[in-house]
Amino acid sequence: MEDKAHKAHHAAQSGAKAEKKAKSKGKGKADHGKGYNEKAFAPKSGRKADRQGRRTAEKDQTRLHVPLVNRTPEDEPPPVIIAIVGPPGVGKTTLVKSLVRRYTKHTLSEVKGPITVVAGKKRRLTFVECNNDLNSMIDIGKIADLVLLMIDGSFGFEMETFEFLNILQAHGFPKVIGVLTHLDLIKKLSTQRETKKQLKKRFWTEIYQGAKLFYLSGVLNGRYPDSEIQNLSRFISVMKFRPLVFRNSHPYLLVDRLQDLTPRELVRTTPNVDRTVTLYGYLRGTNIRETTKVHVPGAGDLSIKSMARLADPCPLPTADSEKRRKLSEKQKLIHAPMSDVGGVMYDKDAVYINVPGNFTRKGEDGEEADAQGEGERMVMDLQDVTHTLADKLSQSHIRLLGTSTAPLEIAGEDEEDWADDDEDEEEETNDSEADEEDDVSEGDEEMDAGDIGDRGRTAPRRPQSLSLPTSISKSHEVEYAESDSDLGDGLLDDQSGDEAGLEFGDEDGSDDDLEGGPEEEDDEEAPRWKSDLAGRATRSFDLRSKSKRRKDWSKLIYGSECTPHEVVFGKNADINDGQPVEDEDELFTIKRPAESTAEVFDQTKEPINLESLAAWEDEEMLDSIRHLFITGEPKATPVQDEHGDPYEDDAEGGFEDLEAPTTAAPTNEETREAELAAKKEALKRKFDEQYDDPEEDPTADMDFYEQKKDEMARQLALNRAEFEGVDEETRVMVEGHRAGAYVRIELENVPCELVEHFDPAFPIIVGGLLPAEERFGFIQVRIKRHRWYTRTLKTNDPLIFSVGWRRFQSLPIYSLDDHSIRMRMLKYTPEHMHCYATFYGPVSLPGTGFCAFNSLDDKVPGFRVSASGVVLDIDRSVKIVKKLKLTGTPYKIFKNTAFVKDMFNSALEVAKFEGANIRTVSGIRGQIKKAQAKPDGAFRATFEDKVLMSDIVFLRAWYSILPRKFYNPVTSLLLADKGEWRGMRLTGQVRRAEGLKTPLGVNSTYKVVDRPSRRFNPLKIPRKLQANLPYASKTKVTRSQSRPTYTQKRAVVLEPEERKAISLIQQIRALRKDQVSRRREKQGERKAAHRKKAEATESKREDKKREERKEYMRLAGQKAKRASEGGGGRNSKRSRHD
Repeated sequence: MEDKAHKAHHAAQSGAKAEKKAKSKGKGKADHGKGYNEKAFAPKSGRKADRQGRRTAEKDQTRLHVPLVNRTPEDEPPPVIIAIVGPPGVGKTTLVKSLVRRYTKHTLSEVKGPITVVAGKKRRLTFVECNNDLNSMIDIGKIADLVLLMIDGSFGFEMETFEFLNILQAHGFPKVIGVLTHLDLIKKLSTQRETKKQLKKRFWTEIYQGAKLFYLSGVLNGRYPDSEIQNLSRFISVMKFRPLVFRNSHPYLLVDRLQDLTPRELVRTTPNVDRTVTLYGYLRGTNIRETTKVHVPGAGDLSIKSMARLADPCPLPTADSEKRRKLSEKQKLIHAPMSDVGGVMYDKDAVYINVPGNFTRKGEDGEEADAQGEGERMVMDLQDVTHTLADKLSQSHIRLLGTSTAPLEIAGEDEEDWADDDEDEEEETNDSEADEEDDVSEGDEEMDAGDIGDRGRTAPRRPQSLSLPTSISKSHEVEYAESDSDLGDGLLDDQSGDEAGLEFGDEDGSDDDLEGGPEEEDDEEAPRWKSDLAGRATRSFDLRSKSKRRKDWSKLIYGSECTPHEVVFGKNADINDGQPVEDEDELFTIKRPAESTAEVFDQTKEPINLESLAAWEDEEMLDSIRHLFITGEPKATPVQDEHGDPYEDDAEGGFEDLEAPTTAAPTNEETREAELAAKKEALKRKFDEQYDDPEEDPTADMDFYEQKKDEMARQLALNRAEFEGVDEETRVMVEGHRAGAYVRIELENVPCELVEHFDPAFPIIVGGLLPAEERFGFIQVRIKRHRWYTRTLKTNDPLIFSVGWRRFQSLPIYSLDDHSIRMRMLKYTPEHMHCYATFYGPVSLPGTGFCAFNSLDDKVPGFRVSASGVVLDIDRSVKIVKKLKLTGTPYKIFKNTAFVKDMFNSALEVAKFEGANIRTVSGIRGQIKKAQAKPDGAFRATFEDKVLMSDIVFLRAWYSILPRKFYNPVTSLLLADKGEWRGMRLTGQVRRAEGLKTPLGVNSTYKVVDRPSRRFNPLKIPRKLQANLPYASKTKVTRSQSRPTYTQKRAVVLEPEERKAISLIQQIRALRKDQVSRRREKQGERKAAHRKKAEATESKREDKKREERKEYMRLAGQKAKRASEGGGGRNSKRSRHD
């Protein structure tokens, strides 16, 4: 063994080690190494190379799309909506639980409604499980940013999956990821591999080549394997989404919580009253204002009563709170109001607390157990309550002011009438209510003296918006400002509020209060606060007169203390009945002319003072302002130094050279030339920047697509900078609530069925409507019947449209453009081609996609998407014409003139069609001339040839029709069973449901039409006419020959050579005939033998099949017998229910 030579080491030629070694030696892949062949991967033919190049260019162009402004805010984007869609039993709930467990470490017992989680520092996700209802699939398809399309790997694609994909194509296709489940049911590995391959190919056909498809195998502990969920969650966390056209122009909201604000008493007395409902959710799309009309799919159009922004229940981590790369467990938040997260569940207007087990603190072993979740802690805290709320209030101590020495306490039953007395006195005495500061000061004095003790308050309690500063509240003599800027707006508001009740009333009101004081003192049962009212009012009046706090409202409003007479005649405001002027410190004072008793009359022009016009004759004053006008000379520029900069003193205006020579005129001309040259230089520089110097332009090297994107980005940055320093309230008033905010929307006049039949499994969407979408009209669309829908669509048959946010039923009229002349009505939709449809409904913007359905019922077999298309135009005067054929028969004929009847009913109808073109079935054209008196509806017509009595005359006309104004919104959310919505039905469906027979008209039955064959007489030409005709036109009559002709009578005599030739030919023909007959006999024998052999083989095959059938039936019988004896066996095939 030691003598054996070791195997030599071979260096790796490919792989990671080889690339790393080559890179370290400076010999990378760019050098192509040793033996690189440039033509190894080149196409073999030029045609293939051309096709490959065109395909590459087509793929590059396909990736380009119309640049759209991304209105999603970058600082706080709304959560990404991820919809989990699939047929029932495919594993949607298990996938949601697994993903929530992956992101938040929470284990959900049931999934209801939207579930929002924090997935990263800049991303939140909202998971929505879509049920198998077609209405829910339509709504989810309009708002989902990412769709997890779940497919049962053991069963394959189902009809609901294809229906949802067609809905997505009509409403803007979001990102779609396929998820294959139940692969563990396929035991054979080769079958599993082949199934994956087939489903992946079919999935790529429906989505696009290269669409992402994930595989989930089995279920462990109620969840999918962690490694597979981790791969899926990582892919979701880094996905990018581009804005879709419809969502980028409409605000919308996915409701994650619903609350009914209607008073309970009103609901009890009137159960069917319209409700006031509050909806919560994240705002997406564009900004929304309170005046915006909204539409709730499945409920109808509603109006917003109020709207407010709330604190984010699931906020993103801030830069200060989360500095690490990975989220901490504290930041992995979850917001699921409709689910049972934390034991608390919001349902309509109630909050349910779910505590597993029994409501006790003792565990199974009898020891005290701590509360686990939030809801359990709340229930356990309620169990610990030993005193009622009234008992706690009676034992509580309340201090009226922070400086109070004795607390306030709840008194006994003898003073329970305080509240009633307070309310009565508030209505009767307004003057006493306004004395808040006096009461406070009096209260301070009494509390300092210890008079009131535990008696509580002695004056009616009034709410106060802003509190005074401490120094002001402690002092009685407060200096009140004469303007808003002296002591602040808040103080002025308090001051004006204190004096409102006293100053508005008359002076006699206080006297009445004073007189009423002693009478109230005599009452033994009077409350304490009514005692000594007169004394307190007197002290309050004296305090007011000392501090001179009484305000003159005319001065506060008009800024003057003058009477109306003094204002008219111009008396000086400073002289006011000898009172001192209080506004000497005002910054601006009103100056009035001296007192004059002359009254000024109304006049249209002001009187001209000639003395004031004398100032305009001064030349110095005119020269000083002459440069301000266009016709004047420009102002001289300051003196410049050698560098061209002005002197400092000249620029500041502090130095003037009196000894310098005067050069006024040349300076003005030079200045004008210099300014003109500077202007030209600036224009030339701007021109060079745009055209001659593209290197400085950042968008010069960009193509059209990149330039548009850069332009939109700069405009978006400009819009954000415009609102940079604006406070939140002003910004909301200007542009509305922005996307990404968690808002509370209060809707009024909501149908009561929405609250009573609320089901969190069905999503609720609040979609904002544009102003143009609030009105109704005729909508013209381009529509195409789906190739999988078996029935043909018929005009005026009810069809359910899903346009924008709305779902409604209408009656469309199909039409086709007839050579750009008219819109011709079609009775049925054409096969495999587009047509036009016009129907009545809410207006949608042109370019909006839609899809149509005949029925939304889950029990309808087959493919339910009837048609799809796009909105073309909104035209209230749509003119669609229908072909109209009127037939009649002639009853009198005069050469080229005929009288026709049975086409019209009256002479008035004939008058409307005078001059119209008519024709017969045989093709003779004519024209309507004049109506006849009798019979009714008959008219005279001229034709280009004589018509027959048996001819049928018809008129081809066009009749204008209008679609019917029928609009029936789909209100599926208002039903207890959301899938049982029924719209307008066809007459045949109603008869079938009611068991009625179709009425049969006499003229509607088919009868055998017996048309006798016409016999035409032979043409007879008179002999006189024949004599005058030329020979070529004369009738040639040939008589039959009675005797044999020469050709028939002559005899043929053959020569000897001719006889020999004829005999030879006859012999050859005889031999040929004999050979053919023998050949046919032998061929018949061979065919008979072959037929006999084939029959024998077929009989053997039939015998073999018969034996195999017997064996199969025997085994099947044994298997059925064992199954019946064993109580039912395991079915190997999986049963599926449609």
